[in-house]
This record gives sequence, C-alpha cells and structure tokens, in this order.
Amino acid sequence: MIIPRRDVLGPALVVAMFLIVGSGASLLLVTPSLSGPSDASYDATRLVLYYSTLPRLATAILVGAALALAGALFQQVLRNPLADPTTLGVSAGANLALVVASLFVPGLLGASRDLVALGGSTIAAVIVLGLGARRGFSPYSLVLSGLVLSLWCGGLSAILTYLNQRYLASLFIWGSGSLSQQSWAIPVSLAWKMAAVAVVCALIVRPLSILDLGDSSSSSLGVRVGRLRFIAIACAVALAAFVTSAIGVISFIGLVAPTLSRLSGARRPGQLIFWSPLIGASLLFCADAVLQLVSGGIGDFLPTGAVTAIFGSPLLLALLPRLKIRHRIQQSSTWIRPRRSHATASIAVAAVGLLLALAISLFVGRGIDGGLSILSGDIASEILAIRAPKVFAALASGAMLAVAGSILQRLTGNEMSSPEVLGISAGSTFGVAIGLFAIAPGLFGQFTFAVAGAIGVLSVIFLSSRRSGFSPERVLLAGIALSAMVDAVVGVLSSTGDPRAALLMRWMSGSTYLVDGPTAVAEMGIGAVLMAMAFASRRWLDILPLGPSPTSAVGISLAKSRLVLFALAGLMTGAATLTVGPLSFVGLMGPHLAREAGLTRALPQMVGAAFIGGALMVTADFLGRMIVSPYQIPAGLVSAMIGAPFLMFMMRKRA
Repeated sequence: MIIPRRDVLGPALVVAMFLIVGSGASLLLVTPSLSGPSDASYDATRLVLYYSTLPRLATAILVGAALALAGALFQQVLRNPLADPTTLGVSAGANLALVVASLFVPGLLGASRDLVALGGSTIAAVIVLGLGARRGFSPYSLVLSGLVLSLWCGGLSAILTYLNQRYLASLFIWGSGSLSQQSWAIPVSLAWKMAAVAVVCALIVRPLSILDLGDSSSSSLGVRVGRLRFIAIACAVALAAFVTSAIGVISFIGLVAPTLSRLSGARRPGQLIFWSPLIGASLLFCADAVLQLVSGGIGDFLPTGAVTAIFGSPLLLALLPRLKIRHRIQQSSTWIRPRRSHATASIAVAAVGLLLALAISLFVGRGIDGGLSILSGDIASEILAIRAPKVFAALASGAMLAVAGSILQRLTGNEMSSPEVLGISAGSTFGVAIGLFAIAPGLFGQFTFAVAGAIGVLSVIFLSSRRSGFSPERVLLAGIALSAMVDAVVGVLSSTGDPRAALLMRWMSGSTYLVDGPTAVAEMGIGAVLMAMAFASRRWLDILPLGPSPTSAVGISLAKSRLVLFALAGLMTGAATLTVGPLSFVGLMGPHLAREAGLTRALPQMVGAAFIGGALMVTADFLGRMIVSPYQIPAGLVSAMIGAPFLMFMMRKRA
C-alpha cells in the first residue's frame, strides 16, 4: 500500500476542503436557476446565472490563483514570509494609478486599464525594492517600505475620493475587491494573461529552487541570480496589476495561501509555487460562493476582498502558533546609549519645531482674497476660539500615537510595530463602529468603545504570540491578520447603505473639523495623564529589550510590566484615534524619526517622538485647512502624505 507523502496529502486536503464547501454553496446558489417553469422570469434567472453568477465564480478562482502565485513568488525570491502584493505596496500602487487616471486622464483607461495598473505596480515595486536594496533586502526594510508606501498610496486615494465623491463614490466598493460580473469578458481576459505568466513561472521553478543554496552557490551552478529575481518579481507585479485592474484590491490571499501551503506540508519552492495558487483559488472560490449564498440580493454590493479577510484572518491566527518561519526576521538592533548632549540637542530641536508648527497653525490662515494672512484685528479672538481646539487636539493625538508606537516597538523588539501596523488603530475603529451602529454614544462612550477595541486587538496579539516569545515575525503576522479582519468588518458595515456609515467614513478620514473646546480639553488631559504614565515606565522600557533573564534578575515582573505597557499603548491609541482616525501614520513614523535623530534610550525617545508626532499632526491639520480652502482635507490623511515620503527618504540611508 502506497501512503501519500505529507507534502502532497496535506495541501491536497486543504484544497479539497475549500472546494467541497465552495461547491456545496455554489450548488445551492445555482440550483434555483436550473429548475422551474419555462417562462419569462425563468429565462431572466438563467441569464443572470450564465452572465453574472458563473463568471463571478470563475473570476474568483482565477483571482485567487493569481494573488497566491504572486505571494509565493515574492516570498521565495525575497526570502521573506511576510511578502505579498499588499505588504510590498504593489496592489496599492496599482489602485492609486487607476484612481489618478480616472480623475485626470480617463482616456488612458479606455486605452488600457492593465497598462495603467501595471505602471502603478511597477513604480511601487521599484521604490520598495530600491529602499530594500540599500539595506541588503532585509525582511524588515522590505515590508516596512511596503507598508509605508501602501499607507501613502491608500491615503492619497482616500483624499482624491474624498474631494471627488460625486465621481469616485463607486470606487469604494470596487477598491475593496468587488468580484461582481456582468459578462465573461473579465474572466476570459484574466485567463489568457495568467496563462502567459504561468508559462514563465514554470520555466523558472528549478532555478528558484536553487536560490535556497545562497547567491554564491547559485551563481556557481550557473544561475544568473539578478536576472532570475527580476523575472520572478516582474511576474508577481504583473499578476497583482492584472487583478487590481480587473476587480480592485483583495489584500489577504497572497499572504495566507502560501502560509497555508507551508503549514500543510509543502516545503520546497516548487511545491509552494504549485500548491499556493491551488489553495488561493479554492479559498477565494469558497469565500465568494458562501458570500453570495448568505448575502442574497446585496451580494453585489459587499466588497469580496473585505469578506475574504473576515474568513481568512481567523484561520491564519489559529494556525499561527504552528508556523515555522525558515528565514527568521532579525531583532531590532541593540539600544545604544547616545551622548547626553546629543540627545538634549535633538529634543531641543524637536521642541522648537513643535512650537513653530503651533505658532504657524494658530496664527496663519487664508484671508478673504484667498491669500495667506496673519491673524489680527477684532475677529482674531473669535477665529482663535474656533481654531485652537482643533490644533491642540491634533497635537495631543499625534503625541499619544508616537509614544504608543515607541512603547510597542521596544516591547516587541520590532521596528515595524505601531498602532497602525499592528491593527490597534483598526481595533479602535472597530470599537467606535460597533458603538455607532449599536447605541450611538457620546464622546465618553466613543472613547470607551475605542479603547475596548484597541485592548481587544492587543490581547489577541499578546495571546497568539506569547508562546513564541513575542518573536517579531509572529507579532507582525498577527497584527496584519487582525488589521485585515477589522478593516474588513468596517468595510462591510460601510457598504450597507446605512446613513451612519457616512458618519463612520468621515470619522475614519481623521478630520478635526468638528472638534470643539471641551473635546480638545479632554483630549489634552487624557494625553497628559497617559504620557506621564508612559514616561514613568522608562526603566521597564530600557530593560525589557534585553530579554527575560536580565529583566527577572533586576526584580521586574515580565508579565505585569508587559500587561501594563500594552494597556497604556491601547489607551493612548483609542484616545488619539477618536480625533485623527486610524490612518494617521504618526505611530510608526514618530519613533523612527526620533531614533534617526539619535534618541535611543526610552525616555529621550518617547519625549522626542511626542514632540515630532505632535508637530506632524499640527502641520497636517494646518495644511489640510490651507491646501483647498475653504474646504478641508482630513488631518489624518494629510499626515500620511507628509510622513511617508520623509520616512522613505530617511530609510535610504544604509543600515
């Protein structure tokens, strides 16, 4: 008796499981269309079946396979288990290119949507890989660059949609990954494009397997490593661009399908490249079939990418403890104590920058003629009474997010940790969304729900990563999975047509437009108390990165200190998210800029990050008020536009 090997049986069982569930749901979906009396309504039902339902299922299979193959190629070539079209910013680049073309050069879309998307994906890939090359293609630098670029592209797309809601309203559902079809044109087009890329991938499978031996060994065996990487990355970028051009962004399949392949037994590169597309195709087929069956008539209006994340995120979280990552991500570098004079000078510069940003934001504005003017005259006090609460609320929120990011990065030893990346801001958003849709609470109620959501996400990350000793790659994977799931739930709520969804979307954009005096005072008071508690914990934050043994040796309770610090980060994130939304980016950028300025000890870094984060949010609020006056661009989105390019410029330095 021949017993199938685990590396074949395991992935095959995963594919079979998804296909069985998806086929059952599809059968229940199409049976009513295949039986019934032959009349006009029956003929219309069959038309819907042949030209909408079946093309949609075929599109799901093709899209799932394409994204999974792209993820497998990225992970193999870059030796990075977190790489996929989403984490590397490729899908976001394609989406931004399509949004810009829709607004400013619609003729390009008529000529070729694929070329527009391919151009955006290529530019994004070149930027991310260029930044990664300067740091030896380390997994941290690649994924950090990709997340930065994704947030920047997503923020710019959101700004363009916000300013042109009449023209781009439908892009919300499409941008979240809509598989709704009205003909066979899209699946047929995807099929031949994927076939062409698949042929190229089949030709490079063997050389890709040799890459595991290392660059020097591969070169000695006749493999042209540079050319091979270029071809593989080009194939992955093309697949992501074709999918984004056709149906929008589906942000989870490219990460979860290779992970499931690895967990189910596939180990060698050839196996991963073979099984990942099959698992991705069956997973998306299953998720979309179940979605159509459950949602009924509103299925066309629910973003499939969001629903897929709801299905896939818990699955990845459940399997995360069993994941064995072959190429471990390195821990952050040791915290080196800088000279006191250098740290003091850096903090002084940051403080002066914050004061300058406050002065400009409070006293400079647009005059009646549209030009710049200094606040003065009889109405100065009235204008200042309206403007000051928004400015100081932005200051408090930016400072809290930056301090929370500093705590998370030191706790996890992971320089990519931040409220935005780990899904903590998304958890706050989820809490506020539940509150808005359930009981419509006031400010205190919203704060309670936001903190509960943030603490909930932190708790799941803590529990799922505790067994691995909070290894950075597992913390990051858990954060990505939770963020995708929470964002998906919010996206589904926002696509229901409920009037409260418009309020939620406006709040998520991070606008300080509705902040009044009491709200600003509450935000400043909460921020002062929480940041004082964080500064008081500086000894813990200096010692915890050294590891469990030194921490226990000096009498610090590891569990207690981590719990308190995680709770502090969650409280600050919840309070800040209420004012500037979940898209701000300050929690990732503030600690990095403070570290680049030489502030590596806990207290100087938190103080410097608070000044930098506050200055960034104040500047973002000022620019959002000035750029398209009398309209206002949300400060949370503007901060991402300011911060991402500056941080990418800083990352160009060699490690």
